[in-house]
Amino acid sequence: MQRDDLLAVLDAKLEPGRFKDYAPNGLQVEGRSEIRKIVTGVTASQALIDAAVAAQADALLVHHGYFWKSEAAPIVGIKRQRIATLLQCGINLLAYHLPLDAHPELGNNAQLARQLGFANAQASVAEPLLWHGDWGQGTAGQLATHISVSLGREALLLGNPQRRARHVAWCTGGAQGYFEAAIALGVDVFITGEVSEQNLHIAEETGVVFIAAGHHATERYGIQALGEWLGVTQGLDVQFIDLYNPV
Repeated sequence: MQRDDLLAVLDAKLEPGRFKDYAPNGLQVEGRSEIRKIVTGVTASQALIDAAVAAQADALLVHHGYFWKSEAAPIVGIKRQRIATLLQCGINLLAYHLPLDAHPELGNNAQLARQLGFANAQASVAEPLLWHGDWGQGTAGQLATHISVSLGREALLLGNPQRRARHVAWCTGGAQGYFEAAIALGVDVFITGEVSEQNLHIAEETGVVFIAAGHHATERYGIQALGEWLGVTQGLDVQFIDLYNPV
């Protein structure tokens, strides 16, 4: 498959033009034009690039790529080494950030709901990146245990573990700033990847439980689902590589 054809397929599926993002979506580093093997993963770290090289990949498709608005522009140090490896080996780097978070089928939020068994999962009207649904199988403490087992990483619970966990909200990754928006939905529990100091006080003072389940752990499933979709619909050889990251 030609690179431009692959980009057209991904752009049609994820619609990156609908999002005002923190980094460019789509092709970030150009490699060879013909794509036969794709490696997918969460973050384009040097370790994942090296794994893609070992797998003889033509493209590396990730959720977290490069050129974030907050990062320094010069291509030096770690950034230089990563990009040099991609260029030397002819590997294309493709990244989709918010479009992959938000996709109603393949997105991180949709796939996390599927992984954790949430019913009636849907994006909120006010904030499309904030999802909510029903669990209703026990307490918040039992939900935290379920999350820990399902994601293979111990979840951090803030608040009352004995609260019933009927209605839950979630947003994968570093969405601890959405806690109050989740509370406004009338949920019992909010789940995200990371935690900030003030989340404890909000949980204690509102009674809504906050669960931090890991940035990497909550965002493994969207990129994996996207790769599987490409394999089925485009007949490409796609390999998901999940590198350990406890954060």
